[in-house]
Amino acid sequence: MKATIIAIGKCKRNSPEKQLIDEYVKRSGWDVVIKEQDNATQEEEARFLTASVPAGAKVIVLDERGDNMKSTELAARIEKWMLNGCSEICFLIGGADGHLPSTRERADLLLSFGKLTLPHMLMRAVLTEQIYRIQTIINHHPYHRE
Repeated sequence: MKATIIAIGKCKRNSPEKQLIDEYVKRSGWDVVIKEQDNATQEEEARFLTASVPAGAKVIVLDERGDNMKSTELAARIEKWMLNGCSEICFLIGGADGHLPSTRERADLLLSFGKLTLPHMLMRAVLTEQIYRIQTIINHHPYHRE
């Protein structure tokens, strides 16, 4: 499985968030790729996000209006996609002003990580950990506990 994080804003090279992101990418058995673009207008951000999604990939848009799911529920959804032939998932993280309706409409899943406002780089660290966690749940690895 390939997991691509398409995000607005660039992570600083030696930041603590980058270290966490790199750690979970390294742990993952999936091919995890991060595509970034500097902040721009909302319209330019939306074009970058949607244009970066390869044909056939499932799209998960991180949005406060989305579904708030347990990790096991998200893992089950992704596993179902995998069993139906999906080989790539793209996670879209918008800029400070969020996503335009056109980006949300492109989603196969609108996903919320709760009502808290998190810094974008910290959100990437949380997301990479969840990608790793999802993989361990699907593979019945004991990392995840309920």
